[in-house]
Amino acid sequence: MGLALGAVIIASLFIYKPVFLGVIAVAVMVGVWELCSRLAERKQIQVPMVPLAVGGAAIVVAGYLRGAAGAWVALGLTVLVVLLWRMAISPETYLRDATASVFAAFYVPFLATFVALMLAADDGAWRVLTFLVLVVLSDTGAYAVGWRLGRRKLAPRISPGKTLEGLAGAISFAMVGGALCFAFLIEDGLWWQGLLMGLAVAICATLGDLGESMIKRDLGIKDMGTLLPGHGGIMDRLDSLLPTAPVAWLLYLAFTGAG
Repeated sequence: MGLALGAVIIASLFIYKPVFLGVIAVAVMVGVWELCSRLAERKQIQVPMVPLAVGGAAIVVAGYLRGAAGAWVALGLTVLVVLLWRMAISPETYLRDATASVFAAFYVPFLATFVALMLAADDGAWRVLTFLVLVVLSDTGAYAVGWRLGRRKLAPRISPGKTLEGLAGAISFAMVGGALCFAFLIEDGLWWQGLLMGLAVAICATLGDLGESMIKRDLGIKDMGTLLPGHGGIMDRLDSLLPTAPVAWLLYLAFTGAG
């Protein structure tokens, strides 16, 4: 499954950028569906799924075509439509549902839009590939080192399997990978910039994983979905990517410009 997803991502990235933009939009729509479904099942929270999913895809496309300003406008319009849509159901629990709707709009489509912003650069395919590679290296380093050497728990109440040794492995793998990627893949990139990018990615990816673990613990579930055999749902694959994307985009902007 991992190899199949990787093949789709790489092929769409380097053959035709709009195809990869479509991959992001579809992932956002499925992620919204998974999150809203779990909220309804476990907490009886009614998030208007249709306008949020359609609006989420629109946010991603607006970010790619019009930059950060376009993404903000699309987000504002999406939230407005979602809140109005929810008004047609009932006044009971409106504030709770509206709050969850705004959270879902920010958490899934808005954060995913920063991948589209990376993609929009002239060397966007290489920026996105480097970003994805570093997140994968972070996850791999955390698992490999944590499994072999992990002793001290990182956040036992949230994710008992994570260890401080695993975090060190994630940082080490991502920093080495970042230095290599910036030296050979990123236009005008410098190896030391890659070290900083790797450090930031490893920390943000770990926090993102912990964040979704906390959500799942609150909901009383193991996985957000079952769409990907052996991997859970789409949201279980996006947990590390979503909060890392805006940080990576900002560092690209600082190091190499908008492209």
